[in-house]
Amino acid sequence: MLSLLCLMLFVARVFSSSTPVAGIFPQDPALRMGSSLTATCTVSPERGLHANTMYWTLNGKRLPSSTYDLLSPNCLSVTLHHLNGSQQQSGDNLVCHSGDGHVLAGSCLYVGMPPEKPVNLTCWSRNTKDLSCKWTPGGRGETFIKTKYTLKYKLRWYGRERECEDYSTGQRYTCYIPRDLALFTPYEIWVEASNQLGTATSDVITLDILDVVTTDPPDNVHVSRVGELEDQLTVRWGSPPALKDFLFQAKYQIRYRLEDSTEWKVVDDVGNQTSCRLAGLRAGTVYFVQVRCNPVGIYGSRKAGIWSDWSHPSAASTPHSERLQSGSCEPKPGEQNSTLRRELKQFFGWVRKHAYGCSGMSIKLYDQWRVWLQKSHKTRNQVGKNNIPFISVTTQSWYITVKPMLCTTRLL
Repeated sequence: MLSLLCLMLFVARVFSSSTPVAGIFPQDPALRMGSSLTATCTVSPERGLHANTMYWTLNGKRLPSSTYDLLSPNCLSVTLHHLNGSQQQSGDNLVCHSGDGHVLAGSCLYVGMPPEKPVNLTCWSRNTKDLSCKWTPGGRGETFIKTKYTLKYKLRWYGRERECEDYSTGQRYTCYIPRDLALFTPYEIWVEASNQLGTATSDVITLDILDVVTTDPPDNVHVSRVGELEDQLTVRWGSPPALKDFLFQAKYQIRYRLEDSTEWKVVDDVGNQTSCRLAGLRAGTVYFVQVRCNPVGIYGSRKAGIWSDWSHPSAASTPHSERLQSGSCEPKPGEQNSTLRRELKQFFGWVRKHAYGCSGMSIKLYDQWRVWLQKSHKTRNQVGKNNIPFISVTTQSWYITVKPMLCTTRLL
């Protein structure tokens, strides 16, 4: 497409006749970078202009007379060597002027490179309802002239070739197909790039819509305290509502950070649960938490699925530490083993005193002991993973596992 400046061709401001004053040859050429061009400006003899009074400009800048050649009283040429890429995709403006500066004729120069094969073509479907695809231009990606990218697709074994029409997603090199997609049938998808200097086609990818499904972030994400435990928070969320009627196995990830930090910590082993307990947190601190979902195995698909975006951040604070407020100190590294022995003796003594009619211990019972211990200003222990049905307490070479059984407790 010609720019407004390129529409100045054959404009003569000082002459009222409809007969063209001058013409440039070649008109609007497309050239490879590094090539040379000789253009001629021929003036109508009836106008009484002499070619030796004319001059040339390129994008408004006057070209040196050493590049000119007077071919006849009515014809002046200019030769340009080692052309650089066009400064604008609509073309560079080569203009012939009369001696008093008026425009006699103009031409657009399209100097660039043919496109290279597009790469990194990937596609995803949100809740199986649509398909979005993105890609990367081949090579350095810069052709210097307007290059058109067209996403094409068709059913693998039958069906006609179609073109994606919606490129208005706000991101370059992306196209959106909103409807009329078949499930349980593979598609062939590719991208074609073309400009005035050539065309290039990407590799063809084959996919089933069910293999590239992503979904909306989990909703109703809530973060809350675990009683008075100063180092733990519970996170709960809802499954993606758009997939409630689909047969699939969801996977979830959680990430959390301190209020004054930009560094996220990721919990990968949440599985398909819709709740998780975060442990080992800092007392009296605000944490921001996000959750995302991967809809694995929709209708039996064996592909890994695609992670959703992260949910909006939810926040909660851990309780303040009464032990720290009382001025007590953390044990030194050399005292950790003896401290652990003392804590375990306290724990089992507490169980004998407060629990009856049980052959084991539950996570709830352990939590009650932790609260009692913190309020007693004794010491503090951190639990590693509290969203699984056993308790792990580790210090250097020590490792104790307590399996859950039904217990009842009586508190003082």
